[in-house]
Amino acid sequence: MTATSRTIPDDVQRRCANLRAEIERHSRLYYVEAAPEISDFEFDALLRELQDLEKAHPGLITPDSPTQRVGGAALTEFETVRHEVPMLSIDNTYNADELRAFDERVRRGLEAGDAPRYVAELKMDGVAISLRYERGAYVRAATRGDGEQGDNVTENVRTIRSLPMRLGGNPPDVLEVRGEVYMRHQELQRLNQLREEAGEPPLANPRNTTAGTLKLLDPRQVAQRKIDIVFYDVAPIEGVELTSHWETLAKLRSCGLPTSSHSVQCPTIDDVLRVCNEWESRRATLDFEIDGMVIKVDSAAQRRRLGATSKSPRWVIAYKFPAQVARTLLRSITVQVGKTGTLTPVAELEPVHLAGTVVKRATLHNFEELARKDVREGDTVEIQKAGEIIPQVLRHVPELRPGKAKEFPLPSACTECGGEVRKDPEGVYLRCLNVACPAQIKGRLEHWRGAWRRTRRRCTT
Repeated sequence: MTATSRTIPDDVQRRCANLRAEIERHSRLYYVEAAPEISDFEFDALLRELQDLEKAHPGLITPDSPTQRVGGAALTEFETVRHEVPMLSIDNTYNADELRAFDERVRRGLEAGDAPRYVAELKMDGVAISLRYERGAYVRAATRGDGEQGDNVTENVRTIRSLPMRLGGNPPDVLEVRGEVYMRHQELQRLNQLREEAGEPPLANPRNTTAGTLKLLDPRQVAQRKIDIVFYDVAPIEGVELTSHWETLAKLRSCGLPTSSHSVQCPTIDDVLRVCNEWESRRATLDFEIDGMVIKVDSAAQRRRLGATSKSPRWVIAYKFPAQVARTLLRSITVQVGKTGTLTPVAELEPVHLAGTVVKRATLHNFEELARKDVREGDTVEIQKAGEIIPQVLRHVPELRPGKAKEFPLPSACTECGGEVRKDPEGVYLRCLNVACPAQIKGRLEHWRGAWRRTRRRCTT
């Protein structure tokens, strides 16, 4: 207890402690277990009461209080921190033969008859992160960086609602945990809708958006983007001795740290392959992006025997899924004019099923990109979803190009109003200069209508 807190009535201190415990419990129920017990209104009331008490008694404010998830002033730069235990990379495999070869290497590295068991986990396509807790309290988060050292992103990670500020259960005095920060598809779609209304180019994929979010210098801006986190391991430090990876995952959950519900124990490499094939076909059903599976030897004793190279542990491998690509006919190229006058070429496609949805249109980004890829009307093209979200044209198939296919001409005037167009200085975008262009006016009206609806929803909740 600080000198300041001694002057605060005991009942106020007890109420603050109870409020923090209640808020953390309800946060875990909502964000981690998806089993909320109270309404958003009731949760907000608890948080407001705690904020009011801390405002009246500043001596009660602690770094792990739920009110401190969004910090104060923005940073000028990120501090570089060294990982106490290096974050090694993971080797990749791309087919069943390579995965079986990994199993054979593992068996050769163990004593005869000491057969390995595995744990198969989803390979989240996010940003690797290392978090440190001391005496149960969250104290630091750092990106992987080069494996030896990374950026201190403590304040940005603090904004993640599913992250406990204080661990439950019976954690060791020092716990360093490894995980992945990621963004759900729904959140990327929400951000891209806002960017479209603002006349800004869309964010390409969840992983890049997550990495960019963690690099923002103002935690208040980070809090406006809903990023999430999942944990998958504990750094081997003194005082933390676990017998298996499966036990490690259970320990993480008992401390209140979110883990994947899709991890599976696999007695043999055949079971591993079955799980990998299952998820390769089911990946489109997830609301976040994965690019493969991570296969780990379960036994901690076997891991110690297998050891590591200078770059990668010998007891873990990544199984990468092939990118999902579809071929279809590009019927025509149209030009879309945004609210800021940006002219964007769009591929109108023969409908094709890709990554869980039917795709009819795909972005061609800008006219420089269109020329670079030499995509023409009538081409057979290969398309892919950037980050499993935004359909884009990868290339045309040269051997299937019809003889009459012609290059799409660079517009000399706005396709909507016929007004003058000009390329951005030192940029790639072509813009209509007529502020009275009907397409721009429509875009601005849609933007303001969307902004008004969002404001109205906030005012009525």
